[in-house]
Amino acid sequence: MTLPVPLDYPPMEAKLVAELPDGPEWQYEPKWDGFRCLAFRNRGDVHLQSKSGQPLARYFPELVADLRALAPQKFVLDGEIVVPHGESLSFDLLLQRIHPAASRIARLSSETPALFVVFDLLVDGRGRACVEQPLGRRRAALEKFVASIPESGGKLLRLSPVAHDRADAGWFRSLGAGIDGAVAKRRDLPYQSGLRTGMQKYKLLRTADCVVGGFRYASKGKLVGSLLLGLYDDEGLLNHVGFSASLRASDRAAITRDLERLIEPPGFTGNAPGGPSRWSTERSGEWQPLAPRLVAEVRYDHFSDGRFRHGTKFLRWRPDKAPRQCTMKQVEQESASVLRLLGTQSASSTRTRVAAESGGGAGRPGAGILRS
Repeated sequence: MTLPVPLDYPPMEAKLVAELPDGPEWQYEPKWDGFRCLAFRNRGDVHLQSKSGQPLARYFPELVADLRALAPQKFVLDGEIVVPHGESLSFDLLLQRIHPAASRIARLSSETPALFVVFDLLVDGRGRACVEQPLGRRRAALEKFVASIPESGGKLLRLSPVAHDRADAGWFRSLGAGIDGAVAKRRDLPYQSGLRTGMQKYKLLRTADCVVGGFRYASKGKLVGSLLLGLYDDEGLLNHVGFSASLRASDRAAITRDLERLIEPPGFTGNAPGGPSRWSTERSGEWQPLAPRLVAEVRYDHFSDGRFRHGTKFLRWRPDKAPRQCTMKQVEQESASVLRLLGTQSASSTRTRVAAESGGGAGRPGAGILRS
């Protein structure tokens, strides 16, 4: 590709922080729960590259066609591939795309088309590199790029919203499904390829009370390895929603004895844990069902598709909480629509007022999207 940014160009990384930074040099964006991707266009050639350098184009043919149909012949965009599902985003549907069968990919691309949420411009529509420019100027150029797309194009392209005041970035607290937190980026710095110096990420941690519907033994020895967590749905069924393995080593023997006294099928009456997979041994895939008597309070960062996206942190036992009180209503706020941040039409229909900026300026292009 004859572009000023090569295909193996490392995207900028983010440093995990306990609190978002504050100051006029920062801007704030949602941290989307998808596949980070650099999109390269050089005339008829379109390449989608993952953060680890793996090609993604064959898995998302609808995005390739969408980007190829744009008028600019040369550009490089930084963004996130996500898959909408109802009013939210589904990481499960996104994972289903990574499949060897072309026929399956073609079917899924038609049934559940992906979106490309763009948040940075590395090469503009004339093929000129932007990576040496500060983020403030790159963002203004990105908004012009998106605003120039006619109504008939860019149907799968979305412009990620931005706030220039930390107080305006509180939207992610009520829009957990599809948003993995928030990121803060230095507006006065050029693109920090492969570095964590210009971007910080923050994950909102929540707690939930869950029924322990089962457990797995550790891969070695006869001690508990993880607790299997459940929540009751509206029909009174206990559904498996995740696990917690963060038990103190000194407590595992006593916890194991207590758990073994409660072994009783079926454990989960709704969705149950899966068995062994190609990534697990026979031992680690097995699980022991429990009578629904124990309640554990856990901390988590993200809940989507009916379960915790990552392992949870065990906080404490809740003997004061009745198991039947542990319902899905605790995480219902996670189902709030995240797509309203992106709009329901093509990217070209989301017009933003673009202010001419110098690097690190105090303008606020795109901030109004957050309040729409």
